Amino acid sequence: MRMPLIAGNWKMNGSLALVDEFGQRCANVDMPPSVEVVVLPPAPYLAAAQAAFEKTALQVGAQTLNPEPGGAYTGEVSAAMLAEFGVGYVLVGHSERRSLYHEDDEAVSARARAALDAGLSPILCVGETLEERDAGDSEAVVLSQVKAVFDTLDARQRERMVIAYEPVWAIGTGRTATPEQAQAVHAAIRACLVDYDKGLATVLRLLYGGSMKRENAAELLAQPDIDGGLIGGASLKVDDFLAICQSAG
Repeated sequence: MRMPLIAGNWKMNGSLALVDEFGQRCANVDMPPSVEVVVLPPAPYLAAAQAAFEKTALQVGAQTLNPEPGGAYTGEVSAAMLAEFGVGYVLVGHSERRSLYHEDDEAVSARARAALDAGLSPILCVGETLEERDAGDSEAVVLSQVKAVFDTLDARQRERMVIAYEPVWAIGTGRTATPEQAQAVHAAIRACLVDYDKGLATVLRLLYGGSMKRENAAELLAQPDIDGGLIGGASLKVDDFLAICQSAG
């Protein structure tokens, strides 16, 4: 049985007040014990989040990292630095990092390996654009992104990965993949994992990351190959985020 994972990606949003609000509210809420919950605030708030979440079921995650261990990389953050703040998960390959900062498959793979070497679990984001979907290339694009990383890892490293399918055409556009559309891609990813190892395909968690909200979370999470969600806008609203977590329980 795969434990559901709900990860809230705040992107370049949030404040100390929001960190405190999440900490205070979640300290007084019974979170489903069968659900793992991670909040990924901007890097400047990691220390505050670590302190605010101490008495809650919330874990702290990060949105990105540099694959280098250190050096003259102004503005960047290494995997070892994240580990010092108790970070357990870090996003790699988010569509915004790919499109805005030109991180290609090689760069994504390097970040995944750096995270693994530091004891972090990468959440590998994969997904297709609207043009790629309309051309019928969804599965080919997504599986290519998965293989670009998994081909560079050994068996034990693959087991520590999480994959988040985020159709680019459903992020911040008001459009959402139907549960059936999302399930079809998740099933294709799981079938791809069988080529590496049948056991891996059974245990590795696949998240849906295309505008999951409190209104559609239960239906999406009911799909057999969707094991949680990578939540964007809804993760900035405590009530909405908690409702999604409850839907996963």
